[in-house]
Amino acid sequence: MRRFIRERVFSAALSAVFLAGCTLSREPETPPRAPLGMYGTDAQLAPTKPTAVLRYAEHPRGLAELRIPEGKGPFALAVIFHGGCFKTGIADQAYMAPLATRWQQMGIATLNVDYREAGDEGGWPGSFHDWQQAVDLIDRVGKDHPIDRERVTLVGHSAGGLPALWLATPQGGSGPIGPRIPRTARAAIVLDGPGNLGHEQPAFDALCQFSAVSPFMGGAPADQAERYAAIAPRPKLEEVLFVQAKLPAPPAPSLEDIVANGARVSVRENPGASHFAVITPGNAVYEVNEPAMLRVLRGE
Repeated sequence: MRRFIRERVFSAALSAVFLAGCTLSREPETPPRAPLGMYGTDAQLAPTKPTAVLRYAEHPRGLAELRIPEGKGPFALAVIFHGGCFKTGIADQAYMAPLATRWQQMGIATLNVDYREAGDEGGWPGSFHDWQQAVDLIDRVGKDHPIDRERVTLVGHSAGGLPALWLATPQGGSGPIGPRIPRTARAAIVLDGPGNLGHEQPAFDALCQFSAVSPFMGGAPADQAERYAAIAPRPKLEEVLFVQAKLPAPPAPSLEDIVANGARVSVRENPGASHFAVITPGNAVYEVNEPAMLRVLRGE
């Protein structure tokens, strides 16, 4: 299995010519449909009961499941955002619970976030408000539990890759919620998700097998250029890890944006793997990528 992984590490000093060579063809995959249950997960790993369910907003989806490992800590913290093609009714935080449980078992505290999407007052700007409010829970968790604030990682699967990078990106007045200071985090992990929706909208729509990005953003990149430019990821992070499967490595323009503020970027490609293999504890594809994820989560 290990021989099928292609890993590249990028920095701001690398040329666009080299970055442009980092692509793979892939076939679209039908997205999951609600109710999700254990879809895309290892049924042998039942999720643990959350240590607490925390609310960040009054609407029904304004919650996050906190799981704290056994022991004294301090623990690294992963803030996890689910996918679902930005469309309500496809997915919620439940399908990420086995991954959150696995990381809890490995000594990582996890905050598994739900949020609104297109169709339930999400999209632009509702989802962005949710993401901003959700990460404010980090402060509450840090007061009540032994969390290492120097080892916070923003994690997103599929569409969840957007908040994982956007939250750490400085935002001006043209952003969906106006000017904002980037959320302090050490790293981000994107699991088969886009680097930049403005550059990767066709590939992401192909993955979803329907128009997912435009309804979420209020229009296509050509029609809402200012919006897409406003959320272009330029995260203030030490490192960003992409673990791709159905989606190819982000193209050169996306990677150039991501490294603009000094982030070190690694891309692990898993040709032929399913969209859910990379988040499924017990799956061979997940197992071979787990050490790289844990290194990022632990800040090693």
